[in-house]
Amino acid sequence: MDRFFRAGILVRRDWRLGYGLALASFALALFGRFHLQGTLPPGFPYLTFFPAVIVTTFIAGLWPGILCAVLCGLASLYFFIPPFNSFTMDGASAIAIGFYVFIVTVDIALIHFMHRAADRLEAKKRVTEELYDQQRTMFQELQHRVANNMTFVSALLQLQKRKITADPASAASAIDEAQSRIETMSRIHRRLYDPASVDLPVADYFQEICSDLLQATGARNIVCLVDMPAVKLDIARLTTLSLLVTELVTNSLKHAFVDGGGTITLKLERLDPARLALTVSDNGRGIPADIDMAASKGLGTRIIQSLAAQLGGEVQALKGLRQGAAWQVVFAA
Repeated sequence: MDRFFRAGILVRRDWRLGYGLALASFALALFGRFHLQGTLPPGFPYLTFFPAVIVTTFIAGLWPGILCAVLCGLASLYFFIPPFNSFTMDGASAIAIGFYVFIVTVDIALIHFMHRAADRLEAKKRVTEELYDQQRTMFQELQHRVANNMTFVSALLQLQKRKITADPASAASAIDEAQSRIETMSRIHRRLYDPASVDLPVADYFQEICSDLLQATGARNIVCLVDMPAVKLDIARLTTLSLLVTELVTNSLKHAFVDGGGTITLKLERLDPARLALTVSDNGRGIPADIDMAASKGLGTRIIQSLAAQLGGEVQALKGLRQGAAWQVVFAA
């Protein structure tokens, strides 16, 4: 039965199949009625036509059903209702045709409303299945991200431990840095798993992250500009990209603006169908000439390099800028 319903859905989606079925049903009903002409008693002009209309409407839908009903009604009037071979109607034939019109109208209307109810039910079923799949994927992704984040926190604490071992006087600042990064991760994850935030365009999402960072650091007279196309990123890459942006923006806030004012720009561009490039730049004092990103052993630098590697890319400082600093990571789209 389920296959029959699905076949009907396919027929209703193709008007050629629907109207073809209407014509075929009419022809078969007319042939059957002629075949039974000598065996039926008078008064059964619609015997084979009612099933044709019902089957056509049930399988092909409203308008093919109406076409079949009109053709069957005209054939009944012309061939099987006196006066025969004529469309002339008297009182009796008018009553007969009126009875036919009433019956097929009720049949077609009932089947049509049944189709609409079935279509709504099917749509709700699809939505339910999609929501279930989405929730299952979100749960699996959440489990995966929690495990990854615990690993990240463990590695972060290990790095801070080494820093404290090398310089015990920096213990307080090392703990403050670790606390700040963990709180940032918490804010990002609240956004990632908030449906209202996930549905935001990527540009709006990162604009909100930048606003959070500006507010958290108490930065004043600093503007964050976001230029990003409408790209779709899965939660895993969006999380990693969010952490990477957080590190780079925080780095600019800490080191770029001596006088306290300036602009930080986030730009995401598609280099080709397979690659995206994220550039985080500022108009601050720039990168000192003696800093080598690849050779740097600073905690922030190592975190940035690790996050870029998770995206399958490598972060690099752009050279030849007139003012400020810019970091870019190219990764798979």
